[in-house]
Amino acid sequence: QVQLVESGGGLVQPGGSLRLSCAVSRRHFSINNLDWYRRAPGKQRELVAIISHEGSTNYADSVKGRFTISRDNDETAVYLQMNNLKPDDTAVYYCHADWAMVVAGRVQDYDSWGQGTQVTVSS
Repeated sequence: QVQLVESGGGLVQPGGSLRLSCAVSRRHFSINNLDWYRRAPGKQRELVAIISHEGSTNYADSVKGRFTISRDNDETAVYLQMNNLKPDDTAVYYCHADWAMVVAGRVQDYDSWGQGTQVTVSS
């Protein structure tokens, strides 16, 4: 099983920065991707950024150029550096992991979610 715990959220003024962290706990599992999602009140969940096992990254158009996803080399933590924050970035941010394990001799895909951390951008 993969367990995720986010931290680093808070209140910041427009144009400010925050760095979110997600501690990744796993044993004998393979991580396919580590992602950051966000959900604003009354809105659908949005994929913000993703980093693959190989290290490639992708971003939502709304955050590209402002946010950067990264991870420790051993995949024990994933980060989201958020710069030039806007009020529309206000949301609960969730760490997410796509992972796999062998069950009955076959590789099975699973995913895990963190509890989320609140980011509020307001003057």
